[in-house]
Amino acid sequence: MDPEVSLMLYCDPLQALGEHQIHVEISDRFNRQSFPEIEQHIEALWSDRVTKEPWLFNGAKFRLHSAVLSVMEKGPVAEQAVQNLPQCGEGDQLESADKSSDRLAKDEQSYVLTLQLGLTSYKDYLGTNWSREAGNLQSHGQNECADPQAFLAQPLGVGAVMSTADGDVVLLRRSQKVAEAAGLLDIPGGHPEPKVNVPVNSLSKPLFMGIALNHTSAGRPSAEFYVRCTLTTDEVRDFYRRGGPEAHESTDILFLSRAKMFQLNERSPLWSEMCPSAKGAVLLYQRVMPDY
Repeated sequence: MDPEVSLMLYCDPLQALGEHQIHVEISDRFNRQSFPEIEQHIEALWSDRVTKEPWLFNGAKFRLHSAVLSVMEKGPVAEQAVQNLPQCGEGDQLESADKSSDRLAKDEQSYVLTLQLGLTSYKDYLGTNWSREAGNLQSHGQNECADPQAFLAQPLGVGAVMSTADGDVVLLRRSQKVAEAAGLLDIPGGHPEPKVNVPVNSLSKPLFMGIALNHTSAGRPSAEFYVRCTLTTDEVRDFYRRGGPEAHESTDILFLSRAKMFQLNERSPLWSEMCPSAKGAVLLYQRVMPDY
């Protein structure tokens, strides 16, 4: 697999989750850990960046502390975690699946995702995950907290594999003025800010496919969704060209057929043009197949 990206958590094929299947716990207990030296480093780095790039702005983000995908049976049966991958705080691990869950009939079970979220900021992200000190912070987190991500901002990004009425998937060319993955291809998303500028009423409710980790930014997580759009490819292109609140964050829009999405891999010429979060979304789309 591409070393820039890995899958932290993913749904079973054809089992993407709706909003009612996602539970969120928000608490300052899930914020990143801190110590004086790292705060000084964050402040110094931010001051330098905004001096050189005055268009950058800070903003509050949600911090992913843990994510657990569980199987819930009908009736008073305890949940069973279905995946086990290391992530975040003390004792917060995704437990391994009970193989007996495979024997449950589909109509007798449903999946539930539980997210534990704290608060962080873009400034903290640049000073931790996106900093040259990220590796040292991960070592310190492992030694002090048994959690390599404990001192990292870990802002939870979001992305959408958006399919038009013609069956094409939307890709955006990132601006050269964004701080990360400048000029690369991405999917619509952000934190969750950037949009394709299409009317909200033309979009289906998002289906959760999984969470991908960006290893060019110390394992920063991004939740990836699938969204259908009732507009044609030409209509989406037209709305994009009219511009929107974040029009400066991308410079072009591209479309890939569903067939080409399933053919994408590390050997594809287009793969090297994609940012890590978009690669993660493609891998999840290919695995979960939400539009079958």
